[in-house]
This record gives sequence, structure tokens and C-alpha cells, in this order.
Amino acid sequence: MPEFPTRADSLSHAIAEAILSGEFAPGTHLDEQVLAKRFGVSRTPVRDALRLLNGTGLIDLRPRFGATVRTITPDELDMMFIAMGEIEATCARLSTLSMSTAERGQLRLLHERMGMLAEAGDHDGYVVGNQEFHERLYEGAHNSVVDEIARNLRRRLTPYRRFQFQAPGRLARSHAEHGLVVRAILARDAAAANSAMLVHMSIVEDAFELAHAGSLAAREAAGGGFRDQGKKAPPALTTKARPSR
Repeated sequence: MPEFPTRADSLSHAIAEAILSGEFAPGTHLDEQVLAKRFGVSRTPVRDALRLLNGTGLIDLRPRFGATVRTITPDELDMMFIAMGEIEATCARLSTLSMSTAERGQLRLLHERMGMLAEAGDHDGYVVGNQEFHERLYEGAHNSVVDEIARNLRRRLTPYRRFQFQAPGRLARSHAEHGLVVRAILARDAAAANSAMLVHMSIVEDAFELAHAGSLAAREAAGGGFRDQGKKAPPALTTKARPSR
């Protein structure tokens, strides 16, 4: 079950969105005092938030030098998404084979609840439900090694996976993709669950790329300040063509 977000969690999400939207370009120094003033908090939760972001690879955090926005290459991001897709697909397949009747019922009810959130356009509620959905599959695999690997990879990709929901219509499409996974698990079709999750994770990556490119374009069109600050707008993180999975 996902834990209730702390102030540091919320701050890390806000800073991550500022990075991915292009507000904080690669190479930007993230000053703790400036961030604390911007978000109306003390420096302690900002410091904790930067530590969390350092674990995702979005920033470099070095003693005495502070935090700097990293340059993430398309190849690096693509490799992380491919690894995440394979691990998530394994979790879906193992969950199909290992989940108890009670666990399957809980997954079905969660999926139904997420459908209502998607229909209502409840972005924040759906994001929380989405994390719970995937974590139920990690737990449902009943394999502690796979569970640990999945959670570690998810932690690194959290900013990107959250940002995907800014793509138009993404909540409804995400729920439909989850539906294919749930139906396969309830039907005890491990191969179909594996395949459906691979497709879902590939679309998650595509949705992130769409949201990221759209955000950068909108910021540039609105005079987001790259030219005024003498900076070049960061490129959209569009990965190279992927083989069929």
C-alpha cells in the first residue's frame, strides 16, 4: 500500500515537474534557500526533497556544491523504461500464477475505483491509485527479490511516470490499459497478463514523451524565459525507435 505523502514527497514532485516542464533547465543550480522561499517552507523539507530527487537521477547532489539538474539522455531514459517494462510484466505474470482469491478481488475493486477517479478527472487521486495498482502486482508476485527490484526501478522513474498523466486523455487510456491486465489476471492467463503489461509500459513511455514535448512547446510559446535568460530550451526527451516488445 502506498504511504501517505510527506511534505518532502510533495516538494520533490513539485520540483520534478518544474524540471520536466523545462522551467529548471539542465545545468541549473537548485538553491535550497530560493526553493524554500518559493514553496513557503523551511530549508529542511527542501533538503529532504532534493535527497529524494537525487535517487531518481533527475539531479546531481554533491556535498558543498549542492544540487544541479542533470542532463538525462534519451537512451538512458529508454533503458530505464525497458527494464521497468520487463520487471512489471514479470510481476503481472507471477501475480496471475500466485495471487490468492482475496488478492484478485482487491485488485478488481481497486481497478473499479480507479475508473471512477479517471471519469471524474481526479488527477491526484488517480496518481495515488496508480501507484497502489502497480504495488499490488509487486506484492501479488509473492517473490521478494522481484518486488525489491520493481520498487527500486519505480523509485527512479517516479517523476516520469507521474508526468505522463499531463498528456491529454491519459487517465482514461491508462485505466483501459490496466483493464487488460486485470482481465488477464482474473482469467488466470499469465501470458496475456505479461503481454498486456509490456504494452502498457511502452505506452506509459510514449505518454511521457508526448506530455514532455507538449510542456516544453507551451512554455516556449508563452515566453517561458529561455531566450530571455540566454539559455537554450532543453530538448524533448524522445527516445529512439524501440523494437517490438
